[in-house]
Amino acid sequence: MRPPFYMALLELLVLLLLSSVALGWIARRFKFPYPIALVAGGAVLGLVPNLPQYAFDPQLILVAVLPPILYQAALLTSWTDFKANIRPIGLLAIGLVAVTTLAVGATLKWMVPDVPWAAAFVLGAIVSPPDAVAATAILSRLNMPRRIVTILEGESLVNDASGLVLYKFAVAAVLTGAFSWMEASVQFAAVSIGGIAVGMALAFAYIWIHKRLGDPFIEVLTVLTIPYATYIAAELMHTSGVLAVVAAGLVRGRYAPEIVSAEMRIMARSVWNLLVFLLNSLVFMLIGLQIHGVVVNLGNFPTALLTAVAIAVTAVAVAVRFLWVFPVAYLPERLSGNLRDDAPRPNKNELIIISWCGMRGIVSLAAALALPLKLADGSPFPYRDLIIFVSFAVILATLIGQGLSLTPMIRRLKVGSNWSLHDEQIRVRSAMSTAALAAIDKQLIAEGAPPGWARALKAEIADRIAVVASPDSERTPRVELVNRLRFAAIQAERAELIRLWRANEIGDEVMHHLMEMLDYEQAHLPIRQSEKPVPTQPDGVLVE
Repeated sequence: MRPPFYMALLELLVLLLLSSVALGWIARRFKFPYPIALVAGGAVLGLVPNLPQYAFDPQLILVAVLPPILYQAALLTSWTDFKANIRPIGLLAIGLVAVTTLAVGATLKWMVPDVPWAAAFVLGAIVSPPDAVAATAILSRLNMPRRIVTILEGESLVNDASGLVLYKFAVAAVLTGAFSWMEASVQFAAVSIGGIAVGMALAFAYIWIHKRLGDPFIEVLTVLTIPYATYIAAELMHTSGVLAVVAAGLVRGRYAPEIVSAEMRIMARSVWNLLVFLLNSLVFMLIGLQIHGVVVNLGNFPTALLTAVAIAVTAVAVAVRFLWVFPVAYLPERLSGNLRDDAPRPNKNELIIISWCGMRGIVSLAAALALPLKLADGSPFPYRDLIIFVSFAVILATLIGQGLSLTPMIRRLKVGSNWSLHDEQIRVRSAMSTAALAAIDKQLIAEGAPPGWARALKAEIADRIAVVASPDSERTPRVELVNRLRFAAIQAERAELIRLWRANEIGDEVMHHLMEMLDYEQAHLPIRQSEKPVPTQPDGVLVE
């Protein structure tokens, strides 16, 4: 007897989640970005025979996955840095996306002449936006110049929107069989401006609502509705849903520090990270399930042709980025007369790194999976399987090839070791500590308390700034020892708390409350949780 459909679906979901957990652990264990592990795992999953295939509405993937991912990226984007680098971001996120769409489309049309131009440009739009998740994860560990990371993050945010807008126009051209460059240009501008306006309006509306909630659980649930509500509202108004979500995230991220409580920030950060990882994992796994059927349907194409098309499209996508980055890094500002004397001059090695950071990821996958199955007349979407296959090949090649080679390339080119962000943190923490010490003195005077009562608190604040001021490799033995002592103390407190709870001397509510406080304390320690605390005797004396 066959199990019910919902049981089979549940089994598949559990398999996908467990696969994601395993791949995430592998990525963490071997210290490389998890999208690389996910795309490799998806490819392996596609080779497993007799995996169940489930029919689903392709548009469901686009609507369910992209809004929260785009919103979180926009929410974490620094508006100040984004505005300061708007020129290179715009040239990469709009100009390069358009050029890549045309170049990749022309390549597919040249190699497979029977593919309609509109369908060829669909592939171009799918693989045109790089995903900066893997790149920035590597760059941040290697202490790259802050401006490079900002440009790549800003590019990834805007190019997702521009690439998806072009994707929708290309798909519409395939579905209707008609396309006009002039009409498309006007419509592109209209839906873009309209989407941005809708996103900004809803962002301010949610900010007004958020100020009146006052409960962290309700706040988190409300925040989770923002990307979906914004996307739906923009699409119902026939504007760009993706641009609306990006605009909403940028606006709300600008005001979030003033309206969000500390408890809500901690909770929301965990919820968003989990949600985005889950969505990334499911999409990478789903493409693995689909790729087996796609390869079977491509049986009428010679293997040599499929391989050649995949290699050619990948090579063109990578080469176009190099051919675009180097000229526009120098020309636009000089031609417009806006190159200031203090503007940072382009560095050849840095431009090579920016050019190499063209890994494709979740947006391209979701767009490929979202291709309609049929046209309006009921006929199959032309060359859908070929487009999905080549898209996955480009994602696989760029994520694994460029992603794994990025670290050695950075070290070979000797790019990095820019401490501008670290210096800024030291300056800000010093100012914050000065304000805190002044507030303590003022409160002591107001309370009429002896100054000595705050000696321990002042020493703790001084220790915090000492920790920030010392890089990991330059911390003094005293600072390191104090950190280990604090970690050991928290571990001992947690163990005693659990002992009291297991002995039924305290209730669950008290245990959970105190455990949460200890977790917050440990989260602020600059010591990795995998590190072992200093060994102690039962009486707490340090072991020599």
